[in-house]
Amino acid sequence: MGESAMGALVPSVKSEPAPSDAVGEVSAPAPETQSPLPAPLQEKADAAAVELDKDFLCPICMQIIKDAFLTSCGHSFCYMCIVTHLQNKSDCPCCGRYLTANHLFPNFLLNKLLKKTSARQMAKNGTPFEQLRQTLQQGCEMPVNELDCLLALLMDKKKKMEQEAAETNMQILQDFLHCLRKQKLEELNQIQTDLEYIKEDINSVERRRMELYRAKERYTVKLRMLVDDPSAANAWPSLIDRRSGGMTSSLQNIQAHCRMNTGNSQSWKADAKVLVSSQLVQRKDSHGGSDAQHVTQSGLALARKKRVLALFNDLQECYLQKRRHGARQSYKQEERDTNVKKREGYHAGLEDFQSVLSTFTRYSRLRVIAELRHGDLFHSANIVSSIEFDRDDQLFATAGVSRRIKVFEFASIVNEQADVQCPVVEMSTRSKLSCLSWNKYTKNHIASSDYEGIVTVWDVTTRQSVMEYEEHEKRAWSVDFSRTEPSMLVSGSDDCKVKIWCTKQEASVLNIDMKANICSVKYNPGSSMHVAVGSADHHIHYYDLRNVSQPLHVFSGHRKAVSYVKFLSSNELASASTDSTLRLWDVKENVPLRTFRGHTNEKNFVGLTVNSEYIACGSETNEVFVYHKGISKPAAWHRFASSDLENVEEDAGSYFISAVLIQDPAILCCEVELVPACNKLRAFSDG
Repeated sequence: MGESAMGALVPSVKSEPAPSDAVGEVSAPAPETQSPLPAPLQEKADAAAVELDKDFLCPICMQIIKDAFLTSCGHSFCYMCIVTHLQNKSDCPCCGRYLTANHLFPNFLLNKLLKKTSARQMAKNGTPFEQLRQTLQQGCEMPVNELDCLLALLMDKKKKMEQEAAETNMQILQDFLHCLRKQKLEELNQIQTDLEYIKEDINSVERRRMELYRAKERYTVKLRMLVDDPSAANAWPSLIDRRSGGMTSSLQNIQAHCRMNTGNSQSWKADAKVLVSSQLVQRKDSHGGSDAQHVTQSGLALARKKRVLALFNDLQECYLQKRRHGARQSYKQEERDTNVKKREGYHAGLEDFQSVLSTFTRYSRLRVIAELRHGDLFHSANIVSSIEFDRDDQLFATAGVSRRIKVFEFASIVNEQADVQCPVVEMSTRSKLSCLSWNKYTKNHIASSDYEGIVTVWDVTTRQSVMEYEEHEKRAWSVDFSRTEPSMLVSGSDDCKVKIWCTKQEASVLNIDMKANICSVKYNPGSSMHVAVGSADHHIHYYDLRNVSQPLHVFSGHRKAVSYVKFLSSNELASASTDSTLRLWDVKENVPLRTFRGHTNEKNFVGLTVNSEYIACGSETNEVFVYHKGISKPAAWHRFASSDLENVEEDAGSYFISAVLIQDPAILCCEVELVPACNKLRAFSDG
């Protein structure tokens, strides 16, 4: 019935009688829609119409025939279809009889039937607009007054639609402006809140500076009193030798001496000044300083201010992030205000940012303090893949494709420069090595993983293997000792398996099957039950070993394989990837914290090392980069210039950093030349 109502729109416009035959022809389909057949007869009629439609299909294009032409063999086709066919073949597509373009004739009867069929379908299924357009195109005649009514109706409909469209546009614009106003109000509220934080912190810092200034003035007054009092001069040398705790009491004693002595002479004053000056010079010299040190300190302060201005936007983002987080934490701990504020008016967020600002501006560059040539006469390929310090940071071990673990004494490398440095311990292995890990409890134990999938625990003292684990089926990329449970270690391999080992038994104690190659594994330094796994599937999987059926967290964000994972603390995890980024994650809250960019790493293992504040990595541009964990841009970097190259710029692509290691404030890194292969191990100091 809905179709009948739609089809009746056009005839209703022509309801008045008209003498024209054309009008009668247009209204002819109306009885079909006004007197519907019973359901069984209607179904038969519909089936017949469908069969009739099939008869009107062109055998070539299988569409309703357009511009029908009849062949000499009695078949009908679309004119363009049959002409195109005859350009390639000279036969009928239906019966195969010989046929040329001269055997084609217009099928006037079929064309007339097609037009009538199309008109009926339009009257039945077409929209009112299509029906009206077809009626006018067929030359329908109507009185002028009916045409005026139709035009007026169409104009009213047009105005109504334009009005509705305008109202819709206004509604969309209004919604946009409301959203924009809401967003800007939120930004304004946030800015006002941030301004309140800044104002509050400025007052806190000014109060703190005033406290420091007053303390400095008190010490200055006491020193002046010492210079003016000759009897107190003899007590000054012993005062200089004392440290922080005894300084205050000594100054109080000096002040008491000053009150007891009332007579002064010019000679005593001069002698006291000379004595005090000499002792101050001695004290400065004992700390490696002099009067020039004040100039140096002033220059350092200026350099630190320049670094702040250079990365002002990043520092601003860091400050606001920490300050807002600190404010949220303070709201949650209102009943424990003393835990939120470390000083009166000094909020935890400001305290955290002050720590970031202090540590970030402390170092500005890297300088080479030592160089160790790590070449091997018997192995031309000598890429160092791992560098690790021992428990006490006195020894460091290197390993790589030379199938040797070499242990060096850090102090002798830095302090005793020599063309050739011999390792204090050297151990040979059967296969190329990929990773090392010192036991943080047993000083002489070190673990290695190799290209054959073997995990070995070595005794550095006896230079013998303590345990060998051969369960991995492919190359093992990473191994790590647990800090809290020194008998436990974890390894990851290209066989897509993570295995947990115990030095007290020969077989693995736990196995984790994954779907992609394992590039790096690391124990959480605060727990022997949590392990981070860097995988070739671009993700970091964080497991609780008490339930390995599924990871505790999966950190996503890298676009390529995750080559390294390292913990800065029990809650902070750093990851490196061949997408040329480092990322910092909060494993407790399961959130990403920061992304670091600046170095280049697209295919090689370039190393990753961390401490509580800094993250360092190598680069395929033969550079080493250092990032502060609170700032996304590099804090410092250094480019190697090899003396073996005449043109460093042209051949720089042949060199890259293969391993790095932090021992505050030094960084060890290994520089690798691809062709010909050689190694240089360099130690850096942050300056």
